[in-house]
Amino acid sequence: MNKILVIEDDRVIRENILKLLKAEGYDVTGAENGAMGLNAAVSNLPDVILCDVMMPQLDGYGVLEALRSHPVTATVPFVFLTGKADRSEVRQGMELGADDYLTKPFTKAELVGAVSSRLKKQAALAKQQERIPSLLSAADRCSDGSNYERRSLSALAASRKRADFARRIYSRC
Repeated sequence: MNKILVIEDDRVIRENILKLLKAEGYDVTGAENGAMGLNAAVSNLPDVILCDVMMPQLDGYGVLEALRSHPVTATVPFVFLTGKADRSEVRQGMELGADDYLTKPFTKAELVGAVSSRLKKQAALAKQQERIPSLLSAADRCSDGSNYERRSLSALAASRKRADFARRIYSRC
């Protein structure tokens, strides 16, 4: 079962999102502010994080920035929830590494669609990761001598392995 973390300071909105996602079969956890959400993300390692932008203690941008700098949570899909989707705000979030934006009020279909598409993308990346050894082998056979292909694939594999390794280690803590 996929784990979804919802970081939202408005209790009614948070509870509604949790109920909707639970009804869709997701394992859901809620956090009432950015600081609590950051702790929950590191300790529970969710598959997707939904996070409000404007919150007390630590806003959504601060949460995202902290998550992207932590090896365990750096690649967790992150979706902003916001009441005002000003172009500059969306741009700021995307530059920090947000994967999507949902503007409040959003529909159940939009919410479930955003979560589902992030999970599908993560699954595709995991499948690609599994293929890297065979691609490395093919690059060795077809190389023009520069080893550019092999170095590129090796770098991709190393970065993904570090993130996966960090996730496994921290999930035992």
